[in-house]
Amino acid sequence: MGEVTHEQVNLMLRLYDDRREPRLREARDWFMSSFHPTSADEMMQMCPPGSKENASMRMVVSYWEMVASIVNRGLIDEDFFFENSGEQWMVWERMKPVVVTMRARYKNPHQFGNLEEHVKRLEAWREKRAPGSAEAMRQMVARPPQATPKVKTAGD
Repeated sequence: MGEVTHEQVNLMLRLYDDRREPRLREARDWFMSSFHPTSADEMMQMCPPGSKENASMRMVVSYWEMVASIVNRGLIDEDFFFENSGEQWMVWERMKPVVVTMRARYKNPHQFGNLEEHVKRLEAWREKRAPGSAEAMRQMVARPPQATPKVKTAGD
């Protein structure tokens, strides 16, 4: 693990604070609950240009693409960042079904590249610390919400 500087801690706190901005929080909530495209065409139906959904999708993806770029460049210690963040993994999982088509459509093979590279390293980091965790998470998010087993509580 590298040494974490006060500057890196302040940047991490700033990035976290930015995530709490009301419109971005709303966009993140929508993205996590409603954004499950299986193709770029489905994404375009779900998020047509000019729609609030399109703005929300772009806000979330561009936020995490920017953050990934910051981490990829070493401006925040990677271990420190990975210890404190995991939402970017879910964003990438949701984007994976559309990436190849989007890159071809916009003739940009680098589109979402920062996020892709960042999440590859995040997965390797997690697997080193908790083998099998990436596949367990994939299975959990692939399961339809109604298939998630209900946990019994004291009130049940």
